[in-house]
Amino acid sequence: MTTTSPQATDRTDPVHSQLQYQLAVFARRMEQVRTSDGLGALDRAAYLLLDRLERHGPANVKALADALGVDSSTVTRQVAPLVAAGLVGRVQDPADRRAVRLALTPLGAHRLCEVRDGRAELTRRLVAGWQPEDQHAFCALLARFNLAMETYTADRHGHPPQGQCP
Repeated sequence: MTTTSPQATDRTDPVHSQLQYQLAVFARRMEQVRTSDGLGALDRAAYLLLDRLERHGPANVKALADALGVDSSTVTRQVAPLVAAGLVGRVQDPADRRAVRLALTPLGAHRLCEVRDGRAELTRRLVAGWQPEDQHAFCALLARFNLAMETYTADRHGHPPQGQCP
């Protein structure tokens, strides 16, 4: 797969055509890396769910769904294999002892740390030849782009954005 789209030069808006193409290539390549080198016993959804639980603590399905920008049935479906694998557990909600919350288990925290470290190392290798200011600029622009996407999605679905990368 090349990184230049032949159709990009035929469009009236080549920058945006090329950008959408590069994003598609990026998504494909990230999936290829995840499945080919062992970084990814956690898919994107599992990674984000575990990360959310680590950063914000136990939460109910609805709160997780709102935070991740998906519906509750999606979270329920995504969390089932994580519970089965012992990465997420169910704990009583202290405010309502009849309700349960999902919590990261010690095994889940360990696995998340392994995957995060592996992804960070991969990222270091991929940008090793870049100038530090280019690395920082890319991170800032990607964070800005992600926030714009989150805001766009939130505006369309009536949810406030959840924050941005520092």
